[in-house]
Formats: sequence, structure tokens, C-alpha cells
Amino acid sequence: MNTSLKIATLAMGLAVVLAGASSASADTRWQPDHPRREEVNTRLVRQNHRITVERRQGVLTRGQAQELRAEHRGIRAQERFYASRHDGHITRSEQHRLNRQENGVSRQIGG
Repeated sequence: MNTSLKIATLAMGLAVVLAGASSASADTRWQPDHPRREEVNTRLVRQNHRITVERRQGVLTRGQAQELRAEHRGIRAQERFYASRHDGHITRSEQHRLNRQENGVSRQIGG
């Protein structure tokens, strides 16, 4: 992934985090176990495990692992932002957007 794309991805993640923090409502019913959210978050957990394994095996450098985890944090923040707008669940189109982002991270992880 080139540097400008990485910076743009991180900036977008930060913007989503800040926007989510300001728009979250105290009376929102949070549904972390909603099927679409669960699928997205389970996939993030599996990918994070793959990063850890490949880092231990020496396939990824420390810097690469940190960049991949930063991208994960951005995806997770975006997922939380989406959920905050829809009573704790995400729409099918939002799930597809998040899955495409996860696909990009997955290709970077490799094996």
C-alpha cells in the first residue's frame, strides 16, 4: 500500500472516530451481537490473530504489523460509527463497505 493511501486511510479512520464520538447518543441501544456487526468484528479478530502469527514467524516486520493494526482500528471505528447511527446495527451496504476494507487488509497480511 503506498504512503499516500495509508495516510488517507488513517485520516479517514480518525475522522470517523471523531464524528462517531460526537454523534453517539446516550439512549442508543447498543447491539454488539447483531449478525452483521458480529461477522465484521469476528473477521477483524481473525485477521488480528493472523497478523500476530505472521509477526512472530517473521513474515511481517514490526512496522508492517503496526500499520495493519492501525488500519484495523480505523475499520473498527467506522463500524462503531455506522452502528451508532442505526440503533446498534449496520446496514447491508455498510457491511459490504467494511468487508471490502477488510479484504484489502487481508491481502496485505498474506498467507
